[in-house]
Amino acid sequence: MSVSFTIRQSFWALPVAALLTASCVSTSTPPMMPAGATESMPAPESEPMTMTLPPTTPTPMPESSPTAAEAAQFVTDAEKQLAELNVETNRADWIQSNFITYDTQLISAAANEKRTNAGVELAKKAARFDRLDLPFDIRRKLNLIKLALTTPGPSDPAKTKEMSRLKSKLEADYGSGKYCPRPGKCLDIEEISEIMSTSRDPKKLFDAWKGWSDTSRPAREDYRKFVELTNEGARELGYSDAGAMWRSKYDMPAEQFSAEIDRLWGQVKPLYDSLHCYVRSSLTKQYGAKIVAPDKPIPAHLLGNLWAQEWGNIYDLVAPKNADPGFDLTTALKKKKVDSKEMVRYGERFFTSLGFEPLPKTFWERSLFEKPKDREVVCHASAWDVDDEDDLRIKMCIDINGEDFQVVHHELGHNFYQRAYNKQSFIYRDSANDGFHEAVGDAIALSVTPDYLVKVGLIDKVPPPSKDLGLLLREAMDKVAFLPFGLLVDQWRWKVFSGEIGPDAYSKGWWDLREKYQGIAPAVERTEADFDPGAKYHIPANVPYTRYFLARVLQFQFHRALCEAAGQTGPLNRCSIYGSRDAGEKLNQMLSIGSSRPWPEALEKITGTRQMDATAMVDYFAPLKVWLDEKNEGKSCGW
Repeated sequence: MSVSFTIRQSFWALPVAALLTASCVSTSTPPMMPAGATESMPAPESEPMTMTLPPTTPTPMPESSPTAAEAAQFVTDAEKQLAELNVETNRADWIQSNFITYDTQLISAAANEKRTNAGVELAKKAARFDRLDLPFDIRRKLNLIKLALTTPGPSDPAKTKEMSRLKSKLEADYGSGKYCPRPGKCLDIEEISEIMSTSRDPKKLFDAWKGWSDTSRPAREDYRKFVELTNEGARELGYSDAGAMWRSKYDMPAEQFSAEIDRLWGQVKPLYDSLHCYVRSSLTKQYGAKIVAPDKPIPAHLLGNLWAQEWGNIYDLVAPKNADPGFDLTTALKKKKVDSKEMVRYGERFFTSLGFEPLPKTFWERSLFEKPKDREVVCHASAWDVDDEDDLRIKMCIDINGEDFQVVHHELGHNFYQRAYNKQSFIYRDSANDGFHEAVGDAIALSVTPDYLVKVGLIDKVPPPSKDLGLLLREAMDKVAFLPFGLLVDQWRWKVFSGEIGPDAYSKGWWDLREKYQGIAPAVERTEADFDPGAKYHIPANVPYTRYFLARVLQFQFHRALCEAAGQTGPLNRCSIYGSRDAGEKLNQMLSIGSSRPWPEALEKITGTRQMDATAMVDYFAPLKVWLDEKNEGKSCGW
């Protein structure tokens, strides 16, 4: 999956350095001492007194009941503190990402720790006002401060310290994991991923898959302890467990949100089932029925990805005949001698065609568009809002090709979202829920169609609809194939947090869900000595995953609604909103809300409905679904 990051997507976000380099910045470190406070030092020894009194323990004064006025003042002070810390952290992270040295990493880590400590302390203090009847904005901001925590530490400092140690160790062990097929020959995750994406040798794929999966075995006991301590912290904040706390950030009761996810999956499952059946049949032809049985789950090591979460890397094994889309965007860009900055100008012009103001001058002065020759940088594409106002930037080592042309449009989607909500108060300068930001960027990228490319002069004519099949299949092998994995990672974790899946069933619970939702089986039988969930970064790093499932669903719902606003008719996959001020106005109405209102209200601004709807994805891939069902006729589908 091509993952991008938005910087200042939320004031509690896991530091980018942690996501990219598995650095060990904890989101659960103990609160800082209040400003101006000093630690008590032992009194110097003195001569014994002639008379001694029995030691006494001062009687603590009872804590007064909180008031609405105190809650309002707390929110004001917290917002100011967090806003200042966020800008400080963003600047440190920008420097670290653009000038990778030992010292810049230390500076970034220190700034992130300072912000994280403040977030932990403020979340605990916010819980004091839970029982008060408060105005909407005060209550919402208190909840956002509390729910900002992904890893809530217990109030016992020793336990919080232990939890922080475990989290750092889990991340560090993941980051240093290697598969050593023989003495002196060890492979890291990038090298293993390259094998998984390019090799067509089932033995080599099996060895790479098993080798990486086995690296997570030692993390099993650490993870068990980490879950126990995380749950303790969540319960102290008033939640039944950490999973319930995560689900509570979606403006509805936790169990209702779980049901909502299941409903969305039910809408797209027939499309996934058709794709699964076709891909499995193609793999049976490639590897034989002994390796890929025509009526069983697909072995996890054969889908071009370590976790079988996206299948686009094996497109060459399943591509239909005559899959040529009728144009080559990479060739067109190079023919016109488009450089990296002009790639971004195309993206900016897309948004100005919708009625948005151009990017600020500082964007062009401060962004990174090309990989420098004189230093190491983090090249992974990301969008930044450094000062939470108008210091927008992207950081991307742009290659002149069709893929990066789309990525540029995606990243600018984040930037224009960031600017649209910059008039909100600090805590509301965020997307409506954590799936919205990625969904907006992806929805914009869906408008990079042949029709759009003709309008901007990159290709001469729009190919006929018959040329769409290969493009749709390739896109489905990433976006549709990802859905069940995007769903089950947190399904497993929620069940672990609640105790439904105990430590004695971590492996069984994981593979039961993978078979149920993905129709995927392990390459070799796994036991409870294994800990395959720990071989996926987001588990040891404790990063919630449902946001990615939501983003895949919402992007198509946004796209359909904006196409309707633009007056577009015809197949949804052929629609581009380029040049539509009506679509731009509808988009801006949603973006400018930020997180100031519950996400269903933001969704209603753009779609006219308060309910997420995955049928838009089904509509988008409708021509592909017809073709898949024809190809699957007479085959044994399901598992």
